[in-house]
Amino acid sequence: LAGIVPTTNPTSTAIFKSLLALKTRNAIIFSPHPRAKNCTIHAAKIVLEAAVKAGAPEDIIAWIENPSIELSNLLMKSADCTLATGGPGMVTAAYSSGKPAIGVGAGNAPTIIDEFADVRLAVSSIIHSKTFDNGMICASENSIICLSSRYKEMKEELKYRGAHFLSSEELNLIRDTILVHGSINAKVVGQSAYDIAKMAGFEVSKETKVLVGEVTKVDVSEPFAHEKLCPVLALYEAEDFLDAMKKAKRLLLDGGIGHTADLYTDEAKGKEHIELFEKELPACRLLINTPSSLGGIGDLYNFRLKPSLTLGCGSWGGNSISGQVGVEQLLNRKSVAKRRENMLWFRTPERLFFKPGCLEFALEELSSVYHKRRALIVTDSFLYQSGFSKRVSDALSKVGIESEVFSNVAPDPTLACAKEGAKLCEEVKPDCIIALGGGSPMDAAKIIWILYEHPEVDFEDMAMDFIDIRKRIITFPNLGKKASLVCIPTTAGTGSEVTPFAIITDERDGTKYPIADYSLLPNMAIIDSTLMRDIPKGLTRASGIDALTHCMEAYVSMMHTVFSDAMAKEAIVEIFTYLPRAYHNGKNDLEAREHMAHAATLAGISFANAFLGIDHSLGHKLGAYHHL
Repeated sequence: LAGIVPTTNPTSTAIFKSLLALKTRNAIIFSPHPRAKNCTIHAAKIVLEAAVKAGAPEDIIAWIENPSIELSNLLMKSADCTLATGGPGMVTAAYSSGKPAIGVGAGNAPTIIDEFADVRLAVSSIIHSKTFDNGMICASENSIICLSSRYKEMKEELKYRGAHFLSSEELNLIRDTILVHGSINAKVVGQSAYDIAKMAGFEVSKETKVLVGEVTKVDVSEPFAHEKLCPVLALYEAEDFLDAMKKAKRLLLDGGIGHTADLYTDEAKGKEHIELFEKELPACRLLINTPSSLGGIGDLYNFRLKPSLTLGCGSWGGNSISGQVGVEQLLNRKSVAKRRENMLWFRTPERLFFKPGCLEFALEELSSVYHKRRALIVTDSFLYQSGFSKRVSDALSKVGIESEVFSNVAPDPTLACAKEGAKLCEEVKPDCIIALGGGSPMDAAKIIWILYEHPEVDFEDMAMDFIDIRKRIITFPNLGKKASLVCIPTTAGTGSEVTPFAIITDERDGTKYPIADYSLLPNMAIIDSTLMRDIPKGLTRASGIDALTHCMEAYVSMMHTVFSDAMAKEAIVEIFTYLPRAYHNGKNDLEAREHMAHAATLAGISFANAFLGIDHSLGHKLGAYHHL
């Protein structure tokens, strides 16, 4: 490692970089700043002696005795990696060396005192922070921005705690002293307030902690708006919090972007101010009620920041990292990834009942096992007018379950229809939703179920594409807290009674939303072939081919498993055996009807776990376009 050490923190930075190197089994060569080379080298020697005594190689820490720009550049080009702390020029040189570099930027931390602040705490913390190491820490406060409502109180507290407010004449003298040709005067860095005042040509008490200049400009034309690595502070008065934020942002953009900013407020009353502070200021360390030079270092006054004396400013400050530089940046981590296959699954409804005439017996469980008391039956107008829904409501009534019927489901269910059903749910308050019919009523019931339990859902989000249904960008809400879903098919084709899928159309623009998630899987499915006895020939043929297509697509799906294959193959055998009989014999062949009902459900279970393919993909697009 190459270690570039600044004049502002010549010992602590050297010690910290040495520890990083030793902890990560690296050697380090230091290039100290010429003005502070003696103390940097002395600090490095102390660490080296301790390391060698503990068993480290004798030359694991080294340094350049007579540093120069040329030697620093040569060191950075020769090392495997550079840890650079210094001015913008040195950090830029490190990044331009052709070798990996971890450089950090300059600070110019603004501190906002808002209307909810504890002024005594704020002033005490600021002076404590700014006088630590005489203001040489890059995270230390450089400007105070105080709201008008607290400005007078804050000034009095600063004076009470040892701050000297500069007169207009003294202000100009300090302006001429702290900057030389637009850059910080090296002579003032780390000096006391007394010595800086003396350097500028006036006297202050030796007890003076900081020099405070009241200024208005926040741009680079104002010397007080620059980084001041000494106990000198700029003081700004802000009309309101937005004005304070505007000033703080300008100070960061012109001199300390990406580094540190501080806010003093009440965490409860000033919650909105904290949120705005977090959102708007371009700083990687945003401190609340914290002495910034100490809090920015980390693990002091907060437990969020890792301890570090090298603070990254991210891409804002032209750095490679935005956090606290630590051992993790100097470790090469190996990852061993052994081939593994994804865990597979097989999902079905919790209860599945089948056999001719089983409807009434299965519905009894809603009362005896699930303890349901009120149901909403979702169906279409034909099944309602034909008395199918009455058979269900009568069976429910016998076991003490009240019911309401929603029969406005169209062949291509719309979002408006589902919302109407959900509105009825809010009125009826069912603890069970029963879908009766073909694919459309079951799709509508699933969407009504979602809207009833989670009216806030966004269907565009829920319809997002996925590769693995169990690894979604959008997490579906859990269903079942208000109601259970029971599906009763009256056709032998869709298999929707056992699938986690639903399709809904937004009638406003014709958009079809294919919704897929196992949270949509019905809690119970009832397969009673007596409900399918009178299906006409055309529907028998179409639904049978639909079920066969489900089997074929699931069987060749990339997601197929031995379990889904078993269902698909058995369903194919059933369809080839019984579909011709069901088609030709109709209601006179109840055995064929029963086997086709089972085949459709087996096919549904198969594609519920293996998914479908190109046929249904094309079908959805054609259906949406032609409203089929």
